[in-house]
Amino acid sequence: MSRKIIVFDTTLRDGEQVPGAKLNIQQKIEIAQQLKRLNVDIIEAGFPASSLGDFQAVQQIARSVGDSVSITALARAVKGDIDAVYESIKLAQNPLIHIVLGTSNIHVEKKFSRSKDAVLQMGVDAVKYAKTLLPQVQYSTEDASRSEFEYLWSTIEAVVKAGATMINVPDTVGYAVPEEFGELIRRINDRLKNLNDQVILSVHCHNDLGLATANTLSAIKNGAQKVEVTINGLGERAGNASLEEVVMGLKVRENHFGCYTDINTKELLKSSRLVTLLTGLDVQVNKAITGDNAFAHSSGIHQDGLLKDKQVYEIMSPEDIGADSMELILTARSGRHAFKNAVEKMGFDTSDAEDFEALFAKFLTLADAKKEVYDHDVFYLVTNHRTIDASSKQLFELESFQVVSGDVSPSASVTLRKGAESVQGSSGGDGPIDALYSVIKSLVGLDVQLKDYKINSLSRGMEAVGRVNIRIDYAGKTYSGRAMDTDIIKASALAFLNAINAVLLDSANESQS
Repeated sequence: MSRKIIVFDTTLRDGEQVPGAKLNIQQKIEIAQQLKRLNVDIIEAGFPASSLGDFQAVQQIARSVGDSVSITALARAVKGDIDAVYESIKLAQNPLIHIVLGTSNIHVEKKFSRSKDAVLQMGVDAVKYAKTLLPQVQYSTEDASRSEFEYLWSTIEAVVKAGATMINVPDTVGYAVPEEFGELIRRINDRLKNLNDQVILSVHCHNDLGLATANTLSAIKNGAQKVEVTINGLGERAGNASLEEVVMGLKVRENHFGCYTDINTKELLKSSRLVTLLTGLDVQVNKAITGDNAFAHSSGIHQDGLLKDKQVYEIMSPEDIGADSMELILTARSGRHAFKNAVEKMGFDTSDAEDFEALFAKFLTLADAKKEVYDHDVFYLVTNHRTIDASSKQLFELESFQVVSGDVSPSASVTLRKGAESVQGSSGGDGPIDALYSVIKSLVGLDVQLKDYKINSLSRGMEAVGRVNIRIDYAGKTYSGRAMDTDIIKASALAFLNAINAVLLDSANESQS
């Protein structure tokens, strides 16, 4: 009999810890809404004790999607963290407190500088306190794959007796290999079923050796009931187990694993592309399941076989992951209904009539310029339209610009607006982007350093939308900026301003805190 695997998505917590992947509250809510459509069982919405902004984001996610999806957030084994999680998720219908504490020798000795017994007691006390707030508590034994087994089990046994309802076994540094990790899960599962067969056993695998998906599937084969995964495999360092790879592995090889998930696989590609769009982190073209080449065939032998029967070289169809519904082509002649349908199919809300009319006007302007508007263009329109109102937040807006490029002396002139005030200036540089960024830096008065600049095409044709992703350093922190436009110079200016505005918002939030 096939058993269900619970899917716990941590894109908004572990995935967002990737340098350059910082999201604002609205972007996090958009991803959470897409995860709801994907039908994940649990969303880990953030780490609310880390900042006021993260607390507010978790709270908003609980309000917006917590009616049908279980919501959790991460806490260290301290009262203040647990309180922050409870206060941020308590409005969800099925909230869950997630506590993490290390069990390996290196964590106990180097990170906590306490005895093993003292660290174990910290975990027990944390679980007992969390249980006074909510009935569902997950306990993660951080760095479990490098822990001494008997101490690891002693910790699990103690926190289960204290009230933990889920035990998560992480391969925190991606050290495990599938056979070894599967055996670890089998041993824990055997003991856990004898201790309390109602407790759910979970795994959380990192990809430092490229084995996160393999280790996760091995754990499932050996009794794990829940998996912690991220869209596109985002996460610390080399990332986490990829949701789409684990889910499709179970679906395609259900006869081997004897397991299934409730994931709506036709939303996988849409989810992947939304996360790519909002984080600015591209998926490699040959990535399994959602890479651009995942269903591409160039070999003549392969093409011949496919024309005879797709199953010759494909073990799943593009339609399984939603590729059949991704291509949307609109024109200036497309009416409100067609455009509204396109926006709603991507999961965006259109209930505000005035807001939709403003968005439709922008669509017509883009359609006049591009002639054909594709799905990514619609994403661009909606996400750009719904960013924070710069004037109300006293952030910088681009009023006008002119860039001169050539072999002699590239230069740029820019006018910025901040609230009711406008400032303008000019500067030269080694090239058009250097000149543009030099004058913007002088106008905003912040000594930021450009660390990374990337540009790519978001759609097709001569009038394709170009997407610019940048990272800047300021006061020891890294900030990202993203923008899209048919004019790549304008997109470059907007991306730089978005990163600078992120600095200003961060400074404002720190002042509030």
